[in-house]
Amino acid sequence: MRPVAIVGAGMIPFGRRDDDNLMDLLAYASLNALDDAGLGDKGVDSVYVANMGAGMLNHQMSVASALVDRLSLMPAAAEAIENGPASGASAIKNGLLAVASGYYDVVLVVGGEKMRDVSGWRATDFVASMTHPTAEYIYGITLPGMAGMFTRLYMEKYGVTREHLVQVAIKNQEMGALNPYAHVESRITHEGIVDSWHSRVNNPPVADPLHLYDVCPVSDGAAAVILAPLDMAKKFKKTPVVIAGFGQATDTHSLQERQDPTDLKAVTLASQQALAMAKLTPSDISVAELHDAFTILEIAESEHVGFFPKGQGAQAVIDGKTKLGGQIPINVSGGLKARGHPVGATGVAQVVDLVWQLRHELPEGRQVKNAQTGLSVNFGGFGNNVVSFVLRRGE
Repeated sequence: MRPVAIVGAGMIPFGRRDDDNLMDLLAYASLNALDDAGLGDKGVDSVYVANMGAGMLNHQMSVASALVDRLSLMPAAAEAIENGPASGASAIKNGLLAVASGYYDVVLVVGGEKMRDVSGWRATDFVASMTHPTAEYIYGITLPGMAGMFTRLYMEKYGVTREHLVQVAIKNQEMGALNPYAHVESRITHEGIVDSWHSRVNNPPVADPLHLYDVCPVSDGAAAVILAPLDMAKKFKKTPVVIAGFGQATDTHSLQERQDPTDLKAVTLASQQALAMAKLTPSDISVAELHDAFTILEIAESEHVGFFPKGQGAQAVIDGKTKLGGQIPINVSGGLKARGHPVGATGVAQVVDLVWQLRHELPEGRQVKNAQTGLSVNFGGFGNNVVSFVLRRGE
């Protein structure tokens, strides 16, 4: 198997993009990645498109072949990948394996979603459609509802408090305010969401004990990467970033079937696989992008990856260990919490942000000093399908 590098990366700003349709979003991000690699519109062997909702939300199918035509990349192979919110990382994994096997040399992977064409209720129902159809969905369960129950269990087991969740939200929105690609670009204060009378309006409960600022926004957006064999990387204009390891694991579809619902086994297994392949340990990682669709998930995933022992991730946030300049900076992009969560794009966006970190291209205030390695966790369903990558700065 050939070592594989990311030789191009691109994104478009996430948020409400009323003037763009889904194909616009995918095309803009793809062109940014192609330009970043210096490819223009030539030399792509295959295209993988990560998307969850085109059929349900945008009344469009066959998005991969449509994108190849839009970009004039024919006769490149084209496939769409759907794996819930982990679609983006799954698409990168498929592209990685295609290049590593020697079958393709240059692969474009793009993830995108156009979610704000519908109402908030419709978007919530769309995301809930990934839950167990007979044990969960028919009873009205939503992903915020699951997260609320998970948060309550985590609080009772590990002593997590509302203050810990608030500090995650404040940290990530502070970083999002510095990220020109972020959906939510405003900082928040403790007084504004907890202490003041206005917090009742500004930060209402969503799924107790989670409040509005504990939850990621519904976003439109897209992100893309170009993959190639490492031995070809010198032909491209940017510092290559090597995919040093990857892992994927599953857990029961229904939460009620898990022996311990607070144990995110798929996160642990996927990250362990990725670290083992890269021959690294959690302490070797310079920067991480963890799937914080809800603030509790950043805390829980930081423990399950192995950055902190179980029960210590919340205090690590309070102690500043996960901030820029801390022991392990997490979600310096703002994470899903601030960058946004167009579900098919998220796993690719995590990798794009890490690529920029490892190339040392970001401005002061966002750049992790001398970052050499990065780890991502893309969380599908409610932890029932998880994909993790370990990236390393190339020479």
